[in-house]
Amino acid sequence: MTAERVCGVADLEQDMPLRVDPAGVPITVIKDADGVIHAIGDTCTHGEISLSEGFVEDGAVECWAHGSAFSLTTGVPQNLPAYEPVPVYVVEIDGDDVLIDPTVTKEV
Repeated sequence: MTAERVCGVADLEQDMPLRVDPAGVPITVIKDADGVIHAIGDTCTHGEISLSEGFVEDGAVECWAHGSAFSLTTGVPQNLPAYEPVPVYVVEIDGDDVLIDPTVTKEV
């Protein structure tokens, strides 16, 4: 599979998660305070909660239900109750488009 357009760069507000579903894979896309765009698995590994409904702070997105925060760069949970990481996807920017291949994850 190749990367597909999931949103426009202009669709992303700083520290506001956006859920996308390329090829049926739930992914949260976030533009951080430095303007870097990240893509991580949308489902909290502790409670099957959408991370796109969470809060972004200090380079992590926090699950609103139980408080586990996942690193935007590694997907690793920074606190309990989650202990399994979420996948981190490769983001490509093509002009004003954000592209993600849901079959390609970053090695972290």
